[in-house]
Order: sequence, then structure tokens, then C-alpha cells
Amino acid sequence: MALLVTAAGTAHAVDNLPPKQPLVQDLRSGSKACATGDDTAYVSAPPRLDAVLYDPEEDNQPSESSPVSGEFEAWWTDAAGAEQRLTYTTITLTSGSHQYWRMPDDVPANTVVSWHVRANDGKATSAWSDEGDGAVCSFVYDDESPAKATITSPEYPEPENVFWVDGVGVYGHFTVDSPSDDVVSYVYGFAGGPYGTVAAERPGSAVTLPYLPLSSGPKSLTIRAIDRAGRSSGESLYRFNVKAGRAPVARWKLDDPAGSRSAGAESGTAARAGTGVAFGGPAPSRTGASATARLDGSGHGFLTPDVPVADIRKTFAVSAWVRPAGTGRNMTVASQDADGAPGFALGLRQQDSGAAWSFAIGGARVTGGAPESGEWAQVLGLYDAETGKARLYVNGHEVGTAAQASPVEAAGAFQIGRARGSAGYRDRWHGDIGDVQVHDRVVVPDEAAELAYRKPELLGHWSLDSATDGTSPEQSGGAPLRLGTGASVYRGSDSPCIPDLDPDCTYVPPPLVGDGHLRLDGENGYAAADGPVVDTRDSFTLGVVVRLADSEPAHPMTVLSQAGEHTDAFKVRYEPSAHTWQLVMPEKDEAGAPERVVSQIEGADGGEGQGHRLAVVYDDAADAIRLYLDGYTHAGATGTLPDGWKSTGALQIGRSQAGDGWGEYLHGDVDEVQAYAGALRDGDIGGLGSGGGPCLC
Repeated sequence: MALLVTAAGTAHAVDNLPPKQPLVQDLRSGSKACATGDDTAYVSAPPRLDAVLYDPEEDNQPSESSPVSGEFEAWWTDAAGAEQRLTYTTITLTSGSHQYWRMPDDVPANTVVSWHVRANDGKATSAWSDEGDGAVCSFVYDDESPAKATITSPEYPEPENVFWVDGVGVYGHFTVDSPSDDVVSYVYGFAGGPYGTVAAERPGSAVTLPYLPLSSGPKSLTIRAIDRAGRSSGESLYRFNVKAGRAPVARWKLDDPAGSRSAGAESGTAARAGTGVAFGGPAPSRTGASATARLDGSGHGFLTPDVPVADIRKTFAVSAWVRPAGTGRNMTVASQDADGAPGFALGLRQQDSGAAWSFAIGGARVTGGAPESGEWAQVLGLYDAETGKARLYVNGHEVGTAAQASPVEAAGAFQIGRARGSAGYRDRWHGDIGDVQVHDRVVVPDEAAELAYRKPELLGHWSLDSATDGTSPEQSGGAPLRLGTGASVYRGSDSPCIPDLDPDCTYVPPPLVGDGHLRLDGENGYAAADGPVVDTRDSFTLGVVVRLADSEPAHPMTVLSQAGEHTDAFKVRYEPSAHTWQLVMPEKDEAGAPERVVSQIEGADGGEGQGHRLAVVYDDAADAIRLYLDGYTHAGATGTLPDGWKSTGALQIGRSQAGDGWGEYLHGDVDEVQAYAGALRDGDIGGLGSGGGPCLC
């Protein structure tokens, strides 16, 4: 029972209000929204029609509901031109419920089927869903999958046409098409990535996929065509082979003899040198460079081939090793002349936050990194014409935020050490420059890292297999480690014990690695070098194998450290309260200085097992520190350290500085201490602690 109020204000009782007209937004053909005409839903199987139906609330008691059923009707025109109709009434459900009609399997394929629905509460029916402001719903059941796609590429033809194709850093474009006119998208996957789905502009049209090879070797692309109904074609496979990236179009190593007045070109045109250029300068250590050129920052400190090198409207990259004499003003590493301005400029720029490396081109500027006076850096600017993005790499790592650029023609000469201004050249470089390269392609991230790679140098490897007169030798005849009281070398047994064969023999555990290891008593046992082994101002790597003797150590214990005047420059220790190995690096050589700490969770060994391989890396170029446990690191074991400082103390094994003395003595076993100048890469860390060393190939 409900009350109906008239215009005169009189209320009359009525027995029932009719259900509400179904709304178009509450109707679906399978998983697709109600639509008709050009937007008709295409489905891959006879769909389940879905409607949410409502009956107005009346004077029902709390225990009552508003039951309603759905009356569906579908129609189509058959092959003979006759209209066919089907009807279906659902069970009664609570108002607001989904009501369904599963279309029969014999519904005709490739035919527009229209439908509508109305609600019935047992006493009255609503209007049909397509009456008034409503709309009819339509679907087409598509029972045929699309044909397989065809794939072509002008840059990367299949091997039967051209076997190896140039190459890494050069975009390819793959045109994908299907003979079927109802294909709306393609699912694609390049071996090793990327993967995705690309929509066709209109049904049946072809699409083009850009692809940038990041490595050389055999490659493949798989494609599946998807039609309007969501049906998939079979998989198409396209194979192609990618060469290594082509050499730079211009390269000046700048390793010419002292007194030279021009720089020879490994590729491209020799560069004329101003009188403010001095050849024969120092090169960055552990690189392939043997010498560099020093520019004095004056109007005569420049080099130029007097011709353009790059069409900066197309993809190109420019890179160099550089060492600024100062960072207090804008300076240019390389540029190319345009009309009264540089078409691009790679260099150093002053900002409110301080000096930063910079790459500017076509109205965009990317900045990042922190130049340091007297410190080498490898800088690379890249313009990718395919994406329109400018990028900047410093020491092999991308910095800043890629920016959209719109370069214009720069037909003037390429410049090293200066940039064109409206009144002549400006922003002249003061410092060292070496190995300037220009590529006419994308230099991919792995190549950028390789250009900046400084091969680590082994400084010492102590296998701790033996000790004579209190010293344990370095493998290559370098300075030994001196053993303190409470330290000894354990060598195990020369005669193997196999209890199953000899029940009377006594099993003697083998050393951690090789023929022996260092045993420390936890009270005053340690080993030490005669002085500092790694330069803690620069990148370094240390590896060690360690096994703790206690299952519940009573205090922190240090396995490696190297001290400054007031505190340790670094220490690697076990912190029992947190069950973690830690790398601790103070920011300054001051007592109580803030510390950067990274850690790896691991329970104490209790003298069991073969211990753990620890490695620590300080990457000065990336301002990063990393702690590895058994060859692996993670986010919690990595951190930042903007500036390392020089420690003057000796490398210590088994203890660390504590006030005016020593503390955190380690109780346990230590083996395979290795030290490197330079930061080992992730893939090389696994070679530490095995008795040999990483390949460093």
C-alpha cells in the first residue's frame, strides 16, 4: 500500500507503484556496455545479457523486500529477411539485483541481435528499456577468429633477406597488418621486451611498432591480432638479427703528443687546437685513455674541426671524459654552432643549488650530478629524435629528467671547450678533456655505462692459508697482513677423515676456503696491513668470508675497518641486537659524525657452516654505498654517501676504532680478504670469496 498525493493536496491509497524503467547504463551484453549502431558490441560467444532492475520502495515492513523479475526480448532479421524474436523471463529477485539471460547457443553468428528488457513486480511492469529516453542494446556474435598478422620492417628484414643488420641504438619500425577487416588491436612481444598491446586507428588498419635494440644478437617479435569480439588470431613470429652498435662518426681521443697543434681524429676530421690547449695531460685512471688535453679557459682554449659533425635534428649523442679545474662558472665541454647560439651545449652550469652537469638542446635543458673540482667525470648528452627527448648521463648513470626538445638546424662547426654566443664564443672550459665522441644513433644505457667504466684494480688478496713469523702473505707478493695476539691461521687436517671407512678417526672441519683461514679469539685477536689499502676518497671494493663463532654474540663485532684520525672511514660489523651485518661509513673524520648505515639481516653462525661472503662497495661516481651478502644486495643494503674522505689508518681485520683504542673484536673465522680500487659491478661480486676472483673482463 502507498499514498498518492493529488495536485489538490488530497492523499489517496494505491495498491502498488510500478517498477522503474531499466536504465541503459545498467545493461550489458556480456562484459560490454549496452550500445547500438556503430558502437554495437561484438562478442566471441553467445553472451549473457545483464540488467539491474529496481522496484520503488513502498510501505514494506523491515522483513519484506521489493521483489522483481526481468522480461527480456531479443530480435533479429534472418537470412530470408524475416524477423525472429525470443523472450525470456527471469526468476524473481530483490530490487537492485542483477538479472541475467544466457542467450542460446544457436543464436545466429555475424548478425545484429537487438534486445531490451523491462521489470515486473508481479502486479505491474515497467516501461521497456528502449522507450522514451532509453535505447535499444545490440550485439553481434562473431564466431570466426581473425587471420594471422603479417610483419615487415625496412630496417630489420628477416635473415633470409639480410642476415645481420645495423644495429644496437638504431630504431626499427615493424608494420603489422592482418587480412581480417575487423582487427582492432595487436598484442606484441619482442624477445626480452618490450611487450604490450597497440590499438589500430580503425578496424582492419595496420599499425607500426617502433623498437630500439639494446643489445646485439638474434631477436624476435611475436604478434597476435585481436578482433572486435576479443577473438585472437594465431601467433605470428618474425626473426631478425641485430649487429653491435656502430662506431662513432667522430672521435678525438685527445691523447696527442705534448706540443701538438691539432688533435688527430680516430674518425671524422682532425680538430684544430687553440694556443690555450696543452696536450699530454693526465688521463682518468683505470680507463682506456692514456692522455688528455688541458684547456686554460681563455679565448685560445678550444678545439674545432671547423665543420659540423652532427645533424642535431636527428638522433645523436656526444660524450667526453672531463675534469674541471673549478666549478664556479658555466663551462662548455662540447657544442655545435648555430646562428648566434649553440645548437646544443654539453657542459657545466651554475644553478641556485650549486653547479650541475648540463645538456641543452632545442629549448630543453637537462641537469644533474654534482661536478667537483679536480674530479674526473664521464658526461654524455643524448637527443633521441624518435621520442623527441633529451637525456643526460653522468658516469654511466642517467641523471635529471628527460626533457622534450625541438632542435633546429645547426650547420656551424663543432666545438670542444666553448659555445657560440651572440657576441662571440663564451662559457670556455677550464680543465682537462679526453676522448670526445659523437655518435649518430642512440647510445643505449649499457653502452653509456661501458663508456664510463673504470676497470677495478686489485690492490691486495690475502687468502689467509698460512702464516710465518706472525704474518700472512698477499697472493701477488704485496704487503702481508700482520697477525696480532689472539689471531692464528687454522689449516684443518692434511689427512681426510671418513668415519664410515675409519670409525676411529677424528673428524676435523675443513677451512672456510682453500687450505686455511684466520681464527680470531674475540678478545685481542686481529690482523692488519701496514697502512691504508683502499683510498676511501675514491671508489673501492672489499670482499671477505666470515663465520661467527657464537650463536648469540654479546656485543657488536667488526670484521673489516680502516680508520681516519678520529673515527673509522668505514667498518663492516655484525650487530647482534638487530641480527644484521652492517656497513657503517661516517660522513666526516670527526668523533660522533653522522653515519650512513646499510644492512643485511642474517642470524649469527654459531661456528657452523661455511660462513658468509660479504662485500662492500663505495661508488664515488654514483655517490652510492652497497653491502652484499653471499653475492646479493637489496634496497635496504644500499645508500648514498656524497663525499668520501681520505683515511690514513691501516686496514684492520677483526676490530675497529673505539675512542683512543680498539674494540668490537670479532670472535670467529675470516678468510679471502680482497681489496680493489674501483667499484665492482653487481655481476662481478659473485667472484669474491671463492679463492680466485672476479673476471673483470
